[in-house]
Amino acid sequence: MRKGQNPAKFVKDVARPERVTVALLNYIPFLSGFYAETLDVLKVSLESMRKDAGLPFDLMVFDNGSCPEVREYLVKEKEEGRIQYLILSEKNMGKGGAWNVMLTGAPGEIIAYTDADVLFSPNWLSRSVELLETFPNVGMVTARPYRTSPELYSSTLEWAKKNATLDEGQFIPWETFLEFNLSLGQTEEENKKVYAETSDWRIVYKDVTALAGASHWQFTAYKSTLGQFLPFDMDKPMGQVRQLDKRMNDAGLLRLMVSDPLAMNMSNTLGYLRGELGKGRVTSKKKVSLGKRVLEIGFIKKILLAVYNKIFNWYYS
Repeated sequence: MRKGQNPAKFVKDVARPERVTVALLNYIPFLSGFYAETLDVLKVSLESMRKDAGLPFDLMVFDNGSCPEVREYLVKEKEEGRIQYLILSEKNMGKGGAWNVMLTGAPGEIIAYTDADVLFSPNWLSRSVELLETFPNVGMVTARPYRTSPELYSSTLEWAKKNATLDEGQFIPWETFLEFNLSLGQTEEENKKVYAETSDWRIVYKDVTALAGASHWQFTAYKSTLGQFLPFDMDKPMGQVRQLDKRMNDAGLLRLMVSDPLAMNMSNTLGYLRGELGKGRVTSKKKVSLGKRVLEIGFIKKILLAVYNKIFNWYYS
């Protein structure tokens, strides 16, 4: 039998969510090996996104089955008011499974998604939303220009040829192009050829400039637009996320990037902040230790990586 009245009945006002929800996906299964610095990377990413984003936002973090130390850090951030919505998954649901929860549950009209290793620059959010609101029929906006697969933004070019000013050229400076690709583990030499043989597409519409292309690692989109592509059915944790890029292009939606770098991939270390990106690359075999050369022998490397992968799966699959 009920005793008294629920005090919540007398509450007349409830808090309204911000128009924009920044949704960050995190996965750090342990703090050694590949993941040794990833908690520090996560902390830097969160700090950078909050610093002068240009627009107010609520922060949603989906943790995809991380280790206790990481979960404890996230819970503390939530308790201290720096995370508005925190979802702790018991198991790794993969990126597709996490997207199904995040992109459906985010309360904002606009969702700015990010992986947990992105370093943001001031006004990254306001500049992204500007493109989202200025251009029609936008699927997604990424806060950094870089060269993506042309087949994934063909619909953007088709629209721009008829409705905007469209130019082809080297609009991404070499330094900006190289900086991002080095963070992916590529070399400067291989990128010189790619840069020389490819180009960018610049689009000007209503005096606002964008570049053609976008990517699933960081994007801003209307929640209603993302809902058209849910749910995602991905049977692997990674490697299938380009489905979103392709589906949006196939649907005729624009995929755009801001014209200057406002987001940067840090990967799994803070080497970029330490100025290590692209430095110290060995160009002479004399500088490589004997042990390192042995480890780089094809069949040895293949065997050791297979063993590493098997052990990883035993513990975390």
